[in-house]
Amino acid sequence: MKMNLIQSSPTTRLRPLATTLITALFAFGSIAVQAATAPMLLDDYSDPTRNKNGVERLLIDDKAVGSKSQATQKCENGVLSVKGDLVPGRGVPAFISEVSLLSADGKPKDLTGYQGVRLRVKVTKGILCVQVSSSEIANFDYHTGAPIAGKRGEFQEVRIPFKEMKRAWSEQTVLNLKSITSVNLVSFGLAKDAFAYEVDEIGFY
Repeated sequence: MKMNLIQSSPTTRLRPLATTLITALFAFGSIAVQAATAPMLLDDYSDPTRNKNGVERLLIDDKAVGSKSQATQKCENGVLSVKGDLVPGRGVPAFISEVSLLSADGKPKDLTGYQGVRLRVKVTKGILCVQVSSSEIANFDYHTGAPIAGKRGEFQEVRIPFKEMKRAWSEQTVLNLKSITSVNLVSFGLAKDAFAYEVDEIGFY
């Protein structure tokens, strides 16, 4: 009885090796993607005055537009506390904005690969929104998320997708993630009111 022997060709011998290499490349690509989109920390409030980029936190009021709001901020034990009073002027809204720049020189950062802003926050009074500033917008109508909802008086993890952020009064435009300059926590209102919130971490996911 004759046995037919099938000789292994170079192509046949290379197939397992090629399969292994392709599998390894896919795995490496998956790891690279995960590394590129790993959460980025902007501030954990461990420094009393500066964020993780070494930039001093700014508290911007509305006096330049004719309102008279005021606020105070303090940072203790890794928690930033902001509170104050919104006092709108005639025909203009009131706002207070807590600004955290992404770079000391104000130049934009590329956040391509990230989906949005994440933070741990406790809102006790008033309305609070997350806003992302872009170097492409000159009229200050930056992309802003919906007011933060949830249980008042309790810290909660909040995620605001970039794709859900809108401009308030200007034509809607796509947010260019290569042009981001800061993340702003904005309290606002059309009537006189008090506001207060605390935040212990903010960054991107």
